[in-house]
Amino acid sequence: MDLGLQGKHAIVTGGSRGIGKAIARELAREGADVAIVARNKGDLEATARELAAETNRRIVPLAADVTSKEQVDRMVAEAAQQLGGLHILVNSGSAPGGSATATGPIETVIDEDLIADFNVKYVGALRCSRAVIPFMKTAGWGRIINISGGNARNAGNLSGGARNAGLVHMTKTLAVQLGRHGITVNCIHPGTTRTERTPSLLAARASQLGVSPEDAERQDFAPDSPRGNSICRMVDASEVAFVAVFLASEKAWAVSGELVAAGPGGRYITEQTEQAEGRGTSGEIWDGQGAQRRADEARCVLSPDREPRGRLAAP
Repeated sequence: MDLGLQGKHAIVTGGSRGIGKAIARELAREGADVAIVARNKGDLEATARELAAETNRRIVPLAADVTSKEQVDRMVAEAAQQLGGLHILVNSGSAPGGSATATGPIETVIDEDLIADFNVKYVGALRCSRAVIPFMKTAGWGRIINISGGNARNAGNLSGGARNAGLVHMTKTLAVQLGRHGITVNCIHPGTTRTERTPSLLAARASQLGVSPEDAERQDFAPDSPRGNSICRMVDASEVAFVAVFLASEKAWAVSGELVAAGPGGRYITEQTEQAEGRGTSGEIWDGQGAQRRADEARCVLSPDREPRGRLAAP
C-alpha cells in the first residue's frame, strides 16, 4: 500500500531514541524527510546519521526543550525552513512514566515535580502543536499524532495517568478545531514497549524475582499474567511506529480525534497500580470493584519467533 508520504515533511519530538526514534525511522522509510527533536544534541546527531544512512532520506537534528515556548517556536521555524514546509507532527517528547516523586501515593507527591511533568508532556505537546498548525494550514494538509500511554486507563500513577488522559482530551479538541483545514489529530496509547531502556528495566525486574532477564520477561508475558497482554509478548517500538505512520498517512482521513491503543489487550502495571488495586493472597490482581480478575481468557503460546529480541518502555 502506498501511504502517500513521499516528500512529506515531519517533526518528531523525542526522536533521538525509543518510540520517537522508531516513528522517525518508519516515516523516513515511507519517503518523508524528518526533523528529530530532543534536548541532547549529541544523541540527536548520532541518531540523525544512523537514520539517514538507513533510509536515504533527510534527517535534521534540532535540539530544543519543549518546556520553552521560545525554543519550540524557533525549532519549528527552523524545521520548516530546512525541510521546505511541515505536514506531520509527532509529539513523543517526554520520559516514560513521569518523575518518581510525582507518581504517588498522593502523600508523597511533590507538587513542583508533578507540574514539571505536565509542562513537558502535556504543555510541551500543546506548544509544538500550536507552532506547527500555521504551516499545516498553509499546506492544506496536516497530521498531529500524540503519543500518550496506557497509564491513562489504569489507577496508580498520578503523574503519568493524568498527563496521558490530558493528551487524549487535547487530541479530541484539536481534531474538532482543525479538521476543516485538512488536519487530522489522533492519539496512541502504547503499552509496555521494547526500546533501548528494556535491558536495564528487565535486569532490575529479574533481580527482584531472582531469575534471569529472559525468564523475567517470559513470566511477565505468560498467559494470564496481569503484567502481560493478549498476544503474550512485548510489543516492539517498531510496531507502535507502524500504527503512527498509518495515522500520519494519506490513507487515514477517516480517523481523527481518536485514541488507538497499541498495547494488545494488556494493562500497564506499576507498583502504584498494584497498591491502588490490591492483591489477593496468592498474588492475583483485583479490579477496582473488588472482584478478582477472571483467569479463563483465551490461552496463547509463545512461538519460537517471539523470543525476547531487543529493548522496555512504558509511557
